[in-house]
Amino acid sequence: MASLHPATATPPPRHSLAPSLRASSLSWSASIAVSRILPPPRLELHSPAPAHGNRQSLLVCAAWTRRSRGEAEQRPNRKSWKQRTDMYMRPFLLNVFFSKRFVHAKVMHRGTSKVIAVATTNAKDLRLTLPSLVDDNACRTIGRLIAERSMDADVFALAYEPKKNERIEGKLGIIIDTIKEHGIIFV
Repeated sequence: MASLHPATATPPPRHSLAPSLRASSLSWSASIAVSRILPPPRLELHSPAPAHGNRQSLLVCAAWTRRSRGEAEQRPNRKSWKQRTDMYMRPFLLNVFFSKRFVHAKVMHRGTSKVIAVATTNAKDLRLTLPSLVDDNACRTIGRLIAERSMDADVFALAYEPKKNERIEGKLGIIIDTIKEHGIIFV
């Protein structure tokens, strides 16, 4: 073993990094090896004027999204994920309409637009038996008929989407509660 004189000895290199990846500063952040990874192709980076010597701060102009602005401009009418899958997740939709003289309700399949069950106070048997065609008792009768006819068609879960500024109360609430009481689940 050869003796080393302190003046002539050269210590072995501490890092075996390539010259381009060696730390050039004594700070703790400079001790981390930096690899040169290119940004994703559509991410635009702008470098403003240098703030402190060699350091440049980078500003990200556009967020990384599923669809770029160019794609959105090419297909502006493309539906969202929820809009595309909702008809399969909640296929049967309850539709209720109140006129001044009658109450109409139907259950439709969203994908095929097939009507599964219909009930209205304008039907001949209900028109002749109900004292009023638009009161709470008529709404309970419509809810019961919709529930029975839906179960006959093997539909046990419905969805109801209220219109803008529509509250589920009053006659609409009575119909939906009656349907729930007769064994139909609302999803």
